[in-house]
Amino acid sequence: MKKFFIMLTCAIMAVCPTFAQGINDKADNIVGEYLTDRGGSKSKVRITKNAQGTYDAQVFWVEHPLDKNGKKRKDVKNPDKSLRNVDIDKVVLVRGLKFDSEDKEWSGAKIYDPTKGIRVNATAKFESANKLKLRATIMVSARHYIGKR
Repeated sequence: MKKFFIMLTCAIMAVCPTFAQGINDKADNIVGEYLTDRGGSKSKVRITKNAQGTYDAQVFWVEHPLDKNGKKRKDVKNPDKSLRNVDIDKVVLVRGLKFDSEDKEWSGAKIYDPTKGIRVNATAKFESANKLKLRATIMVSARHYIGKR
């Protein structure tokens, strides 16, 4: 009986990675609601497919929506001054994320960080069936000259 459970456990473990890899195979698999925890600050993000066929991510809940004065927090660090009055629980984090079927990831968009007020390149890929990894990278352009003295 003990051997049976060990074999069953091994069989399930062998199937799980295959399922996790398959989650990155279809573009619409990213659509859904996600709980984030960034430095102890929790929020919920909804990823939807837009009319252009790309994906957007928008906050729809934050754990602490009020400031120290009891007023709804706003997106005050947004570099676009017209968006600084948006409630913190309605901020759009990503617009236009595209699925790359060859790399099996979503990319081609910028993610907005409301805590710093910056936009950086974004890619997304499932690490498991329940965990979407969103990676933000800052690309720095530099010129290097090599010459003979």
